[in-house]
Amino acid sequence: MTSPRVRFAPSPTGYLHVGGARTALFNWLFARHTGGTFVLRIEDTDKERSTDEHTRVILDGLAWLGVTWDEGPFFQGAFADRHRADVERMLAAGAAYRDYHTAEELEAERKKVTRGGGVFRFQRKRMALPADEHARREAAGRPYVVRFAMPDGEIRWHDAVHGEIVWQGHDLDDFIVLRSDGSAIYNMAVVSDDIAMGITHVIRGDDHISNTPKQIALYRALGQPVPVFAHVPMILGTDGKKLSKRHGATAVGDYQDMGILPDAMRNFLALLGWSPGANEEILSLDEMVARFTLEHVQKKPAVFDTVKLEWMNGQYLSAMPAEALLPAVERQLERIQVSPDGRDLRPIVDTVKVRSRTVLQLADQIAVRLDAARIARDDKAEALVRKMADRFGANLAAAADHLSRVTDWTAASAEEALRRLADETGQKVGDVMQPIRVALTGSTVSEPVPALLEVVGREESLARMRRAAGG
Repeated sequence: MTSPRVRFAPSPTGYLHVGGARTALFNWLFARHTGGTFVLRIEDTDKERSTDEHTRVILDGLAWLGVTWDEGPFFQGAFADRHRADVERMLAAGAAYRDYHTAEELEAERKKVTRGGGVFRFQRKRMALPADEHARREAAGRPYVVRFAMPDGEIRWHDAVHGEIVWQGHDLDDFIVLRSDGSAIYNMAVVSDDIAMGITHVIRGDDHISNTPKQIALYRALGQPVPVFAHVPMILGTDGKKLSKRHGATAVGDYQDMGILPDAMRNFLALLGWSPGANEEILSLDEMVARFTLEHVQKKPAVFDTVKLEWMNGQYLSAMPAEALLPAVERQLERIQVSPDGRDLRPIVDTVKVRSRTVLQLADQIAVRLDAARIARDDKAEALVRKMADRFGANLAAAADHLSRVTDWTAASAEEALRRLADETGQKVGDVMQPIRVALTGSTVSEPVPALLEVVGREESLARMRRAAGG
């Protein structure tokens, strides 16, 4: 049996959106699970809207996700001669024909049909030109398109996700396969390319279901076996509507900039419309490959929940060693123009990563610990200052005095000094430590205060506390 061959075929007319990335991932997982081949094909036939920049962003996005291709990238525009040759074969076999109708003639016929409440479909038996008129236009060199002669019969296929699907050929247009400029239309180019590349399984979004009967008819007209089709569910926003910019970021690159880790994004995308067969949510790449099957792809639309994505990303952040996070952290620090000045960031990463959902949040927390100018008191911090009133400054001054006597600046030594201060003044330990947290970070939430003091450093910690005590 031939091993499966699948493809991802994005159009470089825009960025790599999450829907396309999920489709690419499903194809990739299927190929890896079955020992098949993953082909990348760039469908760049829309010359007006296709750009090299979009192609680069698509390739970069796939690489970031770890979706590597076995063959390609191929560029569809390079196959124009083969597309035309396949159309010529259908013309010779009588499966396609030249259409010399003008745009004005087609519009007039469309209005005639729709005025009576009908639906206009271009079908040869109704739109056929008289033989002499057809010959006259051909002899005059009039522009023409080539249309596929859609058979009237039933077009049935077993979709690997949706099961049996049936369309009637007579409900479909005799659709264009070759434009007047000699370029192939989408459905023709896709079928020609998939045949030439030996694609056995077409895994794509279920918004393509309406294209499938046309493509099956083309396979049959060209005398080629029909691949397995699997139409995966659409991705919706949390409001149940098609995912769009109103739901926030939709391009994969945006999530990278927001500090989402590629492993988390891949895990999250895999679960948009696919179930591993259990209630597990955190899956390693090897687990996804081992368990991915088309039988477990769901029919119902998937919901892109940014809150859940950030939660999942937080799980990955917490589990990753600081060393592995450093490149992403340093990239984000550079973006927000904060320099580590040669400091080893690993201890800081380890202390703050458990309270971060994204690398950007992680970098923001690190930035506060590196640069006092980044401190901005949040609402809860301001409320604490008001509640403690004079005690806020007094406790900070006393804490700074006690800590200034600590020569061995470690979390353990700092904790011992602060607990001693609480005992001496008869205060709760929290009333001693919480003002320090606010002074050092501007927030009432952080790692334990002794660890925070160790990370910020002796001189900087004391300076921040004394400034905050004075105002």
